Amino acid sequence: MEMSQHKKLSQIMTELDALTAEEIDLVLAHQAAQGGRFGEAARELGLVDEAMVAKALAAQFGLPFVDLGSFKVDHGLFDTLPPDLMYRYHFVPLSLDDGVLNIAIADPTDVLMLDELELVLDRPVTFSVAATPAINKLLKGGEGTRRVLRDVSEDFLLQLVKETDSGEEVLSLESLSSDTASSPIVKLINTTLLDALGRRASDIHVETGHDGVTIKYRIDGVLYQANDPIDLHFQGPIISRLKIMSELDISERRIPQDGRFKIRLGDKSIDFRVSIMPSAHGEDAVIRILDKESIAAEMKGLSLEHLGIHPRELTRIRRKIREPYGMVLVTGPTGSGKTTTLYAALTEIHTGLDKIITIEDPVEYLLKGVLQIPVNEKKGLTFARGLRSILRHDPDKIMVGEIRDPETAQIAVQSALTGHLVFTTVHANNVLDVIGRFTHMGLDPYNFVSSLNCVIAQRLVRKVCKECRRPVDLTDQQLREAAIDPAWRATATFYEAVGCDACNSTGYRGRSAIIEMLEMNDELRDMIVSKTPAVRLKQVAREQGTVFLREAAVEKLCAGDTTLQEINRVTFVE
Repeated sequence: MEMSQHKKLSQIMTELDALTAEEIDLVLAHQAAQGGRFGEAARELGLVDEAMVAKALAAQFGLPFVDLGSFKVDHGLFDTLPPDLMYRYHFVPLSLDDGVLNIAIADPTDVLMLDELELVLDRPVTFSVAATPAINKLLKGGEGTRRVLRDVSEDFLLQLVKETDSGEEVLSLESLSSDTASSPIVKLINTTLLDALGRRASDIHVETGHDGVTIKYRIDGVLYQANDPIDLHFQGPIISRLKIMSELDISERRIPQDGRFKIRLGDKSIDFRVSIMPSAHGEDAVIRILDKESIAAEMKGLSLEHLGIHPRELTRIRRKIREPYGMVLVTGPTGSGKTTTLYAALTEIHTGLDKIITIEDPVEYLLKGVLQIPVNEKKGLTFARGLRSILRHDPDKIMVGEIRDPETAQIAVQSALTGHLVFTTVHANNVLDVIGRFTHMGLDPYNFVSSLNCVIAQRLVRKVCKECRRPVDLTDQQLREAAIDPAWRATATFYEAVGCDACNSTGYRGRSAIIEMLEMNDELRDMIVSKTPAVRLKQVAREQGTVFLREAAVEKLCAGDTTLQEINRVTFVE
């Protein structure tokens, strides 16, 4: 019986032109050696994808196949079903017609489970087959499934990890407070963390106003309100809960406090940084999410192309990051992707032949084959002290997470002058402001410009959602105010954001980098040392190929990647 089913599935895949006869023999041999089902074996060998397995299973059991990639969530139907059932039986509802519920499942071979599900739902059910990743995506993300994350109690999945000198001690979230009345607050914090992770948020803001406590998520660099305001009397317990998790002083409410905690969700650990700030209405909190393992998965194979940088600039950057020594300096505000750019550069030049060491606060990305050192100021490990130690560890290339003080700047410059390639970041608005920033730190201008290979100023613009974007006809006045030649309308299509389930109704999904790059040469070095005015420096930089941030943003707009409102939010007309 088992072999006939396998044969039938192989025949179906042959009819679907998914496998050749030779590939079927290969799958059968793999299956004989490893066990498992035919479809799983074919997928493990990389011969078919999850969608093709689902199509073949649908044909085998005489069920329709549904592609959930373009499926629009029926919010009302989602709200009528118990969310724990959707997770337990791994299905999503598609439609309800004349009292018959049509659901999408991934595994039609589990007949007992399907019979049990029909009994539990207590209504007639028809089945369709969909790919497992598509069902997971619909369950865990999207506007229509926020209720699922809010309603499902994930207490059994979440564990707080307390780091001790002897290792890690895992504590149950409930055990941190003996006050049983706080359990609704525990659940609120847990589901907020889960919801934020599911919606790709980078930060969670807990803001207190006269009308209550509001929770907001920063997604793709912009804040979105996550809930209706919560009554003010919950403000104290919410902040206290975050302080307990971060091991901060609950009794102190008049000064800022910073802490961190780690959550274990299933088999994955996620770090959170917490900043508590006193306000007129009590205290506010901001939680930075550092999902290192998800980031590490995204970093695999990451190159500068993945960041969306213009090919013209890629050529210039790659030339500078492959120089044997000197300093590559990336500048921009917090959250502008500076660290990601540096790691993409390190990934590209990492061949295993050089020793690469980084010092960061904190280590946000995990990169294979690179020694990464976290700053620990409580223990006395500052950027400056760590950098001095790194130089005794025989490095070839060094990454310094951020230059904050003159001492770190001085050591970084000396390192670049003595044969090391140094990657680092600094907070400044553009490539020319960096020069003044370092000069004000008391560095010798000649040594600084001598060490410098290039300065890259960076911003991130949100990419308009391609599922729901629509063309828009911008007026001549709008284009001129944005410093765009109206004649460009003949060759460019401009879009505006709309909003759909795929983008959480924001109109945007993902971000893309825009940069301005100043390549240092002898002429520019002489001009900087002789304190040439910034206007003249900018003119020479433009002549030598620098494209400034506003111009790079306009290029993204004309390519249809973003909107006029977005480039006006991130850059301005000079």
